[in-house]
Amino acid sequence: MSDASPLNVLVLVKYVPDAQFDRRLDPGTHRVERNDSILSELDEYAVEAALQLIEAHGGAKAGHQVTVLTMGPDGAGSAIKKTLQMGATEGVHLCDDALAGSDAAGTSLALAAAVRHLGGFDLIITGMASTDAETSLVPSQLAERLGLPQLTLVSEVAVDGGEVTARRDGDTRTQRLRAPLPALVSVTDQFDEPRYPNFKGIIGAKKKKTRTLALTDLGLSAEEVGAAGAWTEVVSSAARPPRSAGTVITDQGDAGVKLADFLADQKLL
Repeated sequence: MSDASPLNVLVLVKYVPDAQFDRRLDPGTHRVERNDSILSELDEYAVEAALQLIEAHGGAKAGHQVTVLTMGPDGAGSAIKKTLQMGATEGVHLCDDALAGSDAAGTSLALAAAVRHLGGFDLIITGMASTDAETSLVPSQLAERLGLPQLTLVSEVAVDGGEVTARRDGDTRTQRLRAPLPALVSVTDQFDEPRYPNFKGIIGAKKKKTRTLALTDLGLSAEEVGAAGAWTEVVSSAARPPRSAGTVITDQGDAGVKLADFLADQKLL
């Protein structure tokens, strides 16, 4: 990307169960039930990072674009809808029944094929992890499959000419990172607070396009993804047992002693 050419950013987002509710596994498939699913909260930071990037270079009026890509069932279109309301330019929905049951390897394979199919991106931005599996595997696997440099766990990102720069904050030090474009960046929840869709954004999103892709568009077979192509298999699952009642200490003047004895018995002192 030169200073005069438009910046084309791709953001990967996921449709995940709402963290406000308990997660449940389907007893037949051992997969997470997707009822009450929403746009992953951590992916909202990735959308915000992309929007701030293009705004720093003149925004959509200067020809810069933010495309959002998700892989998931029909309902995942609602996750794209929110990103368009936030300000993304267009959405792409990779939707195919054969993708159900994909593990991280299958997901990264399908997403890499989708990125190649779409083409022309200067930068790919993801969240630090999805809020359902929380593995953080897909961004690194995707970068490897696409042969891209990756800057991970960053809280600040900028593009200047043909280079992306970023800041990673650790417990004791801050690192400054850089890589040539095209590249892949994953941002943490320490990035700026994601914007909330306003009325203008909600109305404007109705005019924006969402494309749908299937495996046949990407040249992939059903055997390469989904449960058939998974490197891992869940053979059994069970609901978490209910928590047992805790120990209640009634203060009769010796509560401090009883508490100390309890902590000592648990080897916490």
